[in-house]
Amino acid sequence: MKKIFLFVILITFLSSGVSAQQKKFNLYAIGFYNLENLFDTIHDEGKNDYEYLPEGTNKWNAVKYENKLDNMSKTLADMGTDMLPNVGCALIGVSEVENSHALDDLIARKPLKDRGMKYVHVEGPDKRGVDCAMLYNPNLFTVDNVKLVPYVYDLKEDIEKDKQTRGFLTVSGTLDKEHVTVIVCHLPSRFSDSYYRELGGKQIKAVKDSLQKEDPKVKILIMGDMNDDPFNKSMSEALGARRELDKVELFGLYNPFWNTIKEGTGTLMYKGAWNLFDQIILSENLLDKKQKRNFENLTFYKHAIFRRDYLIQQEGKYKGAPKRTTAGGVWLNGYSDHLPVVVYLIKEKK
Repeated sequence: MKKIFLFVILITFLSSGVSAQQKKFNLYAIGFYNLENLFDTIHDEGKNDYEYLPEGTNKWNAVKYENKLDNMSKTLADMGTDMLPNVGCALIGVSEVENSHALDDLIARKPLKDRGMKYVHVEGPDKRGVDCAMLYNPNLFTVDNVKLVPYVYDLKEDIEKDKQTRGFLTVSGTLDKEHVTVIVCHLPSRFSDSYYRELGGKQIKAVKDSLQKEDPKVKILIMGDMNDDPFNKSMSEALGARRELDKVELFGLYNPFWNTIKEGTGTLMYKGAWNLFDQIILSENLLDKKQKRNFENLTFYKHAIFRRDYLIQQEGKYKGAPKRTTAGGVWLNGYSDHLPVVVYLIKEKK
């Protein structure tokens, strides 16, 4: 297995009296990215993908699709390179991808191909056909089990309308000899009431609780486009993800991005203001709550919004916002209306 060594925090350890020269650490980057409509150019039977066909409103053709693949491949390969320049992410959850065909094309595209990434994907029920998936480096993460837990509506009128949306892609595996499970989410949009995202938060918590009941030692990362900020009810109350480390209860959850949005930055922009819908939330057993810094097991080290100049609109009305693929019916050859997010996990090499 390919190993990654971290030396960047040795000064911190020296100042705390630990002999840094005697310790080495493995560092892993974990990411999430909303790919904003990664559609191929072929109609999927039963899906409302007509907007992304050659004759559709976006005039989605092979040239645009191939450019989209190039742009997504570049960003995904760059994620995590702020601290791991030669490796990037061990795994990345993604949303708004149409199907396995698009994922096959994506991982075959340089520079992502050079990372040797594979993916897991389960076709979901979303009416437009957009799904969640997870890319992973098989040299770093081993997949043991995959399932798509459906999003379930509880109101009779919603059930009667046959609403269907993305479920919760749950991937269990092994990272640095530890049991790790990732839940990739894309909650209902803000065209729906907050109630539906709160319902989603409750269901994610139920999945989390079930995983912990099965294995109390499992380390869980919940990631996705939540269509809510960390302080909204779906995340703070229904899911119960806390803002501060010392408030996280046993088997609870910590959302490091809560303080980030409070500092005034985010992952997508609406009417000139930032939201932070893209989050990675960590289970309590990934936290160094007492700041012991021994890192004997996989431990949360750092989080970040991944930014590059090429991801940002550099001029015009939307200067400073994420550079989209299309805007106002005009093809911009951009990336996504969302910025990616990354967390880093650290563990002492033994």
